[in-house]
Amino acid sequence: MSDNNNNNNNNINTKDFIIGSLIGGIVGAAAALLSAPKSGKELRSDLNQQAGVVKEKTSQFRDSAVERSSDFANRAKEKSNTIYKQVSDQSNTLVSKIKDRNLETEENDAIRAQADEDVESFQQDLNDHFSEEEPASMENPTKP
Repeated sequence: MSDNNNNNNNNINTKDFIIGSLIGGIVGAAAALLSAPKSGKELRSDLNQQAGVVKEKTSQFRDSAVERSSDFANRAKEKSNTIYKQVSDQSNTLVSKIKDRNLETEENDAIRAQADEDVESFQQDLNDHFSEEEPASMENPTKP
């Protein structure tokens, strides 16, 4: 967070410096033109010429700023699309893994239930088998 604040402060300081330099240049040029010993016609011509130069430089500065901001916006858009795709892929993978585990759990539960039923059935069969044999062996104690 401290880096962001320093970065913002540097950007603001640079921006302020550029704006101050531009305004100072304009004021200095105007002062130099007004203090020069020229006729009114020559002074107006020089002022118009300097105004054209300032207008051209301002236009170049604006064009440069627009181009940089467009580049920045495009890079930000590309990065956000890349991040979106990565997050989407990872979330789809995670959802798929969770569904697979749920299916495995359901299959395991079904196998356990079937095994429990088989064990109960086997125990019942054993109980039935031994309960049938006991009375027969009791009735005829001489038979082996």
